[in-house]
Amino acid sequence: MSENPLNVLFLCTGNSARSVLAEAYLNATARDRFQAFSAGSHPKGAVHPMTLDTLKLAHLSIDGLRSKSWDEFAAKSAPKMDLVITVCDSAAGEICPVWPGQPVTAHWSFPDPAAFEGRDVEKRAFFLDVFRQIRTRVDLLRNLPLAKLDRLAVKRELDVIGRSED
Repeated sequence: MSENPLNVLFLCTGNSARSVLAEAYLNATARDRFQAFSAGSHPKGAVHPMTLDTLKLAHLSIDGLRSKSWDEFAAKSAPKMDLVITVCDSAAGEICPVWPGQPVTAHWSFPDPAAFEGRDVEKRAFFLDVFRQIRTRVDLLRNLPLAKLDRLAVKRELDVIGRSED
């Protein structure tokens, strides 16, 4: 893989919670190795308020975060993605656009905190738990020696991370 910063696209159906959490966390911790983006197949149009609260609690920037369509990243003018990671089972089962540059793809399943039903305190706790899981996997990604791995090895490593117990 390239020694330049790698572009990573996190995909989810609504692009309001999991993919946005992953984007914000990777960008905050990337140390010039990654540039993260997020998108959805059927974006909600707004980032979930508890997503923003969760990021604020973690002292991460929410500037510029928005719910957006994956079509933005399939366009010829879009940044070339090196890695595309689905973070919800629905998006993983959909037919994705053809990504310019043939990025390495993987699936990391996380429960949907936006769909959780309960009292606000329970919802907040669930968001925090899902964010903890996302941080764990993103940290594993950040620690991979990507410059030393070929595409097939990167794919294998991403799949292993996706199966990891958080």
